[in-house]
Amino acid sequence: MLLKAKKILSTDLVKVSFLNAVATVIRMLTGFISVKVVAAIIGPAGVALLGQLNNFAQIMLSVSNGGINAGITKYTSEFSRSEKDYILYLGTAFWITIALSVITSLILFIGAGYFSENILHDISYKSVFYVFGGTILLYALNALLTAVINGFKEYKKYVIANIIGSLVGMLFAVILSIRYGIYGALISTVTFQSIVFFITLGIVAKSYWFKWKSFLLIFNKKVATQLGHYSLMAIVSAVTVPAGQIIVRNFITKNKSITDAGLWEGINRISGMYLMIITASLGVYFLPKLSELKTKHELRNEVFSVYKLIIPFMILTTFIIYIFRIFIIHLLFTNEFTGMQNLFAFQLTGDILKILGWVLGYLLIAKAMTKIYIVMEIVNFVLLVIISYFLVNRFGTVGATMAFAIVYLIYFIVMCFVFRNLLFGSNKPK
Repeated sequence: MLLKAKKILSTDLVKVSFLNAVATVIRMLTGFISVKVVAAIIGPAGVALLGQLNNFAQIMLSVSNGGINAGITKYTSEFSRSEKDYILYLGTAFWITIALSVITSLILFIGAGYFSENILHDISYKSVFYVFGGTILLYALNALLTAVINGFKEYKKYVIANIIGSLVGMLFAVILSIRYGIYGALISTVTFQSIVFFITLGIVAKSYWFKWKSFLLIFNKKVATQLGHYSLMAIVSAVTVPAGQIIVRNFITKNKSITDAGLWEGINRISGMYLMIITASLGVYFLPKLSELKTKHELRNEVFSVYKLIIPFMILTTFIIYIFRIFIIHLLFTNEFTGMQNLFAFQLTGDILKILGWVLGYLLIAKAMTKIYIVMEIVNFVLLVIISYFLVNRFGTVGATMAFAIVYLIYFIVMCFVFRNLLFGSNKPK
């Protein structure tokens, strides 16, 4: 048992998870402070608006970099030992990001009034989208740099960048919310990542791969086409997931109340906070690792080794969260959010199923299985909207969490079917 435990603790996943745990704990603490302060100041209705803007910002960020970051992580990992190869990806990614960020910025400037009315339900928030349009280029460049750091497996730098990002995000959210209320909270959402870009730039300045000419002098059409496969996957995912949440949140607001929408956003925030531990580790370790593996035997062993760590963690964590849900609500939010306690059971069930499906979903990304990935994301989006519509009408806000669990049960079953030969076939190396 001791030897087995030592073997598990020596794996790359555990080492990366430990490093990432430091950043995750800090992100959770800063997230806790941010949520507590912001919720106390703006209440459930304000939290609902903040959720709308967060989802919209995710969509715009993906558009501003063409959704190429997963591809950059994969190819820089794959060609990290060949400078003549990886600089092609760095330069091409840089110019794609610049071009699309400028276009996205113009869209935000021109459509500020429309977005303000339809996303935040109030034309007076138009200036939020002007500010977002003015800063989104830096936002996109920061995302690109962190994807490159991940690809080169500079985990310590990746962790440092994430820690600093969390601290800056907390400071922006707390200070601006206290000073300007809901408006300040909205402004913090679309600005803090832009400041983090300059810090990330300082962190990577002495990396062996960082040279200005690598970014400024090269654009390769063939490489752009390769990244395009990941672009399609990332953009579809980045649009469908937050768009689905925006639609469901709007539906809850119109058919129940904006307070109910705020409670639903609150339970999503709780999920996001504790799932950081797994999703961050998967993003840092799992995607580059899967990109390196070639044989069915290696892939299957890697998938099951991850499941052996994740499944016990998810079961134990969700059980503890459910038992202490009332305490967690009062710790993270205020008395106005007490009605959230009825949303935990189905939400936590959905979280488990979501992570189980995501482990296999990363195989689709790592192996550029573009068509299946896109179809699954669109199907998830459609199912979430349709099932939420019926269940919210039938059961109220808890219906949205029921729909979430049902959708990810379907997703996990389909992923098991897609990779049935990998999961259930022979595991003998060829």
